[in-house]
Amino acid sequence: MTPSLTVNLLRILFVTFFAAIGASISSAFSENMWPGLALGAVLGLIVVLIDRLLKGVSLRLFSSATFGLLLGLIFANLLMASDMLHYQSETVQWAARLLVYVVFGYLGMMLAMRSSRDEFSLIIPYVRFAREATQHEPLVVDTNVIIDGRIADLCSTGFLSHSLIVPRFILGELQLLADSHDPTKRERGRRGLEILNQLQRAKDIELTVHEAADHGAEIGADERLVRAAKVLKARLLTNDHALAQIARLQQVPVLNLADLARALRPTLVTGDELDLHLVKEGREGHQAVGYLPDGTMIVVNHARSHLGKTRTIVVASALQTAAGRLIFAELKDGTAQSPA
Repeated sequence: MTPSLTVNLLRILFVTFFAAIGASISSAFSENMWPGLALGAVLGLIVVLIDRLLKGVSLRLFSSATFGLLLGLIFANLLMASDMLHYQSETVQWAARLLVYVVFGYLGMMLAMRSSRDEFSLIIPYVRFAREATQHEPLVVDTNVIIDGRIADLCSTGFLSHSLIVPRFILGELQLLADSHDPTKRERGRRGLEILNQLQRAKDIELTVHEAADHGAEIGADERLVRAAKVLKARLLTNDHALAQIARLQQVPVLNLADLARALRPTLVTGDELDLHLVKEGREGHQAVGYLPDGTMIVVNHARSHLGKTRTIVVASALQTAAGRLIFAELKDGTAQSPA
């Protein structure tokens, strides 16, 4: 049974319970139970409607509103305790009390919901709310990051949050890939599911499947991810540049693994030495090409005879191209080095 079906079943049972209670009360006062049954069903439906309207309200927001309401009522009570309306009629006093309590309660709730937890310390100076470290903020995970596979190693190092959230529709995407007739897509889907199972088995990682609202075909997966991150007050973890740009435009914090990989690339300057495995021929007749672990291509002059071997090279120059960084180098001891 899907979670949405379970919720709808609970709502039906709730309305049925109200209708039964109404019928029971109506039967106790009169012979006819139908008016009470109808009234109970209507009240139950009203409660369910209120539940639907409060769908986007989180427990944290509700707690802040409750605290603000309490403070507002305290201030209103202190104001009315001054007995400034002593010489007014009972009707005037009742109306004034109602107005004061409603106004102060409303203002208290609005101020509390707009305030951060640290600002509450101005009201309660001896109570400090624990600040959540950035490392412990939850991360909503994109499909590409799961399939990529590096997330498991990153979480184990402690550089990423250990609280990961996978929306239900992401699992659906992985399942579709795993069942695809295309061998490449099928392999990617199975790899993603295996990575999730690995993360779920890890003792220091908290993996949660979020039952995101099902918008069907109305919006794409990227927009649903951004909405899920907004609702959960979480950061979005992806390696999709376009998705990262969309999320940032909507004020959603993003961690882009592609940006992280670029930032961690070793900076090579002229004169640096390193060992490089030469894997293919270069454009010129005397050149050989090798690659760094991050994919940066290095063209080595006068090294064609060393293909398939690892040689010590010296960086000569670097060129930034549209496809990335291109580095030119020479063999450390020039052409005098033996190809054997």
